[in-house]
Amino acid sequence: MLSVEDYGVIRRARRDGMKIRAIAREFHHSRRKVRDALANAEPHGYTRTQEAEAPKLGPFKLTIDQILAADEEAPRKQRHTAMQVFRRLRDEQHYAGGYDQVRRYISGHRQRHEVTFIPLSHDPGQRLELDFGHIYADFPDSRRQVPVLIPTWSFSNFAFAISLPTERIEAILAGMVAAFEFFGCVAREGWWDNPKTVALGILQGRERQMNSRYAALASHYAFDPLFCMPAAPTEKPAVEHKVYDLQRRWCTPVPKVKDHADLNAHLRRCCLADLDRTCAGQTQTIGQRFAMDKAAALSLPIHAFDACIRESKRADKYQTAFFDTNRYSVPRRWAFQAVTVKAYVDRVEIVANHQVVARHARCYGRSQQVLDPMHYLVTLGRRPGALDHSGVYRNWQLPATFTELRTVLEERHGVHAGSRQYIRVLQLLAEHPQARVLQAIEYCRTRNLWDAELIRGQAEHLALRPEPAVIHVPAESLNRQIQVPCVDLSRFNQLLSIGEPAHA
Repeated sequence: MLSVEDYGVIRRARRDGMKIRAIAREFHHSRRKVRDALANAEPHGYTRTQEAEAPKLGPFKLTIDQILAADEEAPRKQRHTAMQVFRRLRDEQHYAGGYDQVRRYISGHRQRHEVTFIPLSHDPGQRLELDFGHIYADFPDSRRQVPVLIPTWSFSNFAFAISLPTERIEAILAGMVAAFEFFGCVAREGWWDNPKTVALGILQGRERQMNSRYAALASHYAFDPLFCMPAAPTEKPAVEHKVYDLQRRWCTPVPKVKDHADLNAHLRRCCLADLDRTCAGQTQTIGQRFAMDKAAALSLPIHAFDACIRESKRADKYQTAFFDTNRYSVPRRWAFQAVTVKAYVDRVEIVANHQVVARHARCYGRSQQVLDPMHYLVTLGRRPGALDHSGVYRNWQLPATFTELRTVLEERHGVHAGSRQYIRVLQLLAEHPQARVLQAIEYCRTRNLWDAELIRGQAEHLALRPEPAVIHVPAESLNRQIQVPCVDLSRFNQLLSIGEPAHA
């Protein structure tokens, strides 16, 4: 095949007057090739007009096509490799050709069927993509894997990242509320792939059966809850790239943190540092583009969404409400009553008669009892034996003064009577702050008055005292030197002399 330099030599020889036959004889080319060089300034590329013959592989191409077509219905990790197809042809069909022919044919087949995409662009303020990424962090006790929610704006590529203890719906609600507060605005569309916590069922097309609490969140903030097609993460590339940034840039090396709050402070700093960065293919920084996002987005409502899930329950005879395999205690008044359990990502609140009657730290264990000793003080008066035989009181951490009080009461009044008096003192904690009860105990101890009724009376007396006024002094005033003028005592002498009898 002649090069473009050969074409140039032929054309210049013709320019100088040489005949075609002389050029062919001089440069050892055929006259047909010389005429082609004279007609075109550069050679044409070689293009195959017919598929190359494959005498050994040809009869087996239909079998290969059938194998690859069947793979479309198989799980992704259980599909044929080129080597596996070659082995099947060799062992089952007696194929006598080489592996490279099979590999090249399969490679061409897959290229022809490869999915292609259309470049996407989104208007400012229109779209927020959401997904979870997973990282490891070194906590004081151990290294643990942490799920991180990363809402990302499609237009500006600005993101917010928050680590959460779980990926349940209440964590998603709390993370999205925190993200909206961080951004100071709400996108018009919120895009997820199809997590089962948010999309309970995949219907036709993009229709989904949504979790009712997520639908309530979307209604509260007035954004459109939208979902990608199944197995199509390319529909939200912005957040997919942010997951990579989270793992490779923000959390490499592995961060050493005290707790989730410390980790979230680190992630927040990383997000804010991104405002000065310019993404590939853009001329504006992320911060400049986010300003456009914010200007076109929805404003925040007056009140934040109550990021919890609710379940109606009935408290049982043990004064507990059952939720998520665990039991949470309520006061004696609400036993056998209908209550509403509100589960947040960090706590559980129990509501009855439109008021919160109990609040507990959220337990993510299974078959656990989360009990507040204060809730059982009324029942304890009727069942004093539970003081030593119930874990709720055996594990109650009280100041040492209470232990000393029980010991003295049992020594003076006997074990049973002393325990009952001690229980009456404990019941004061339902009416008075612990500090006030401790002060009443100390008052009676200094006077050797070891009696529950005297301690109760002193606590009630202390409750009647007015609280000392708290004067808030500005911090800047603490370091300011105050000039106090000297007192002119002569004026006081003049006042004292008024009305005194004159001396004779």
